[in-house]
Amino acid sequence: MRVLVLGATGYIGSAVVSRLTLEGHDVVPLVKDAAALHPDVPVRVGDLTDPASLRAAVTDDVDAVVNLATPTGDESVDTAALEALLAPLRGTNRAFVYTSGVWVLGATGDTPLTEDAPTNAIAIVGYRPRIEQRVLAAAGDDVRAVVVRPGIVYGRGGGIPGLMTDWAREHGTGRYVGSAAVRWPMVHVDDLAELFVLAVTKADAGSVLHGVAHEAVPVAALAAAADIAAGGTGRVEPWPVEQAAEAVGGPFAEALGLNQVVSGRRAVEELGWLPSRPYVLTELAGGSRG
Repeated sequence: MRVLVLGATGYIGSAVVSRLTLEGHDVVPLVKDAAALHPDVPVRVGDLTDPASLRAAVTDDVDAVVNLATPTGDESVDTAALEALLAPLRGTNRAFVYTSGVWVLGATGDTPLTEDAPTNAIAIVGYRPRIEQRVLAAAGDDVRAVVVRPGIVYGRGGGIPGLMTDWAREHGTGRYVGSAAVRWPMVHVDDLAELFVLAVTKADAGSVLHGVAHEAVPVAALAAAADIAAGGTGRVEPWPVEQAAEAVGGPFAEALGLNQVVSGRRAVEELGWLPSRPYVLTELAGGSRG
């Protein structure tokens, strides 16, 4: 398949591109500036704030579009971008995979939430459920539209766990926001990349898939592992939400303190997804970058 990928150079995007390429697909990144990449790399140029450029990028030879681009934060802009990407796909049964996230579910109880649970989005992703619904509605227009909701992504030294390691190095101790009872659903970036390939090639139109390999990782244990990764002994301390908000912004601090238990079984059972990378605590404390 020829796959147009938005956000191809990002943390998740680069892993997805690598996996698509490994499995024999032809990846075409959509970038703002073609000069930023090697001149031999075939690219399409486009920008989320320029719907015409997005529409023009989805040519007839593109079999699927994967949107891993970071949203602009402006619902009207992101909606216009989405509609521009979908327009050339309508009536063609080509795939469109949209990247959302588990924060749209809000706080959960102890029972792992599935894809059928209602959304209750926190502020940082406030309008994302409406974008999800627009994507899924495109299935009615013969687009193989799929929404993937990754958990907190780790691996290759990146993601929020990478930030936690930086904070531990800066403050001399691991830190977690809010309560020690907080848990995060998590996934290794390379396992997630494999899920995106399955979503592109196998998922049914109108599917929602949770990219979650570990349903509930204790954030206090994660902070301890981050401290070890930073050269410490595994010390941790709570980071009051108010103080974290001053450092990273209120919406992100709220997200860091969000307690969630989320199931990723649907992707395993329906698509044969088999997450296999090291558990996040093992990887962080062991200093693995893979």
